[in-house]
Amino acid sequence: QVTLEESGGGWVQTGGSLRLSCTAPGRTFSTYTMAWFRRVPGKEREFVGGMNWSGANIQYVDSMKGRFTISRNNAENTVYLQMNGLKTHDTGVYYCAARAEKAWTVFQSVDSYPYWGQGTQVTVSS
Repeated sequence: QVTLEESGGGWVQTGGSLRLSCTAPGRTFSTYTMAWFRRVPGKEREFVGGMNWSGANIQYVDSMKGRFTISRNNAENTVYLQMNGLKTHDTGVYYCAARAEKAWTVFQSVDSYPYWGQGTQVTVSS
């Protein structure tokens, strides 16, 4: 069992930035595909972006391209989601997810990831 822990959420005004972090105490991420999802009010959990195990394949939802950046530091077993230019509709709970697979594909469905964090709240106000 892999337990993921997110941090870095909070309140920010429109146009502001936040950086979310995801760690797994006692685990190494180097062979995992990592992804970020979010659940905004009134919607199902949705894919935000993800990175395959090597970092060579990074995928984002179109609406996040240019605003959100995923990165990972395998030495620190941490994955980041840098969010810039935040908008009110980005408000929601953001989740880190992991899949133990050394593959090219970055899956975008919730069901593809067996390991999840508890989520961190992001609130963007105007």
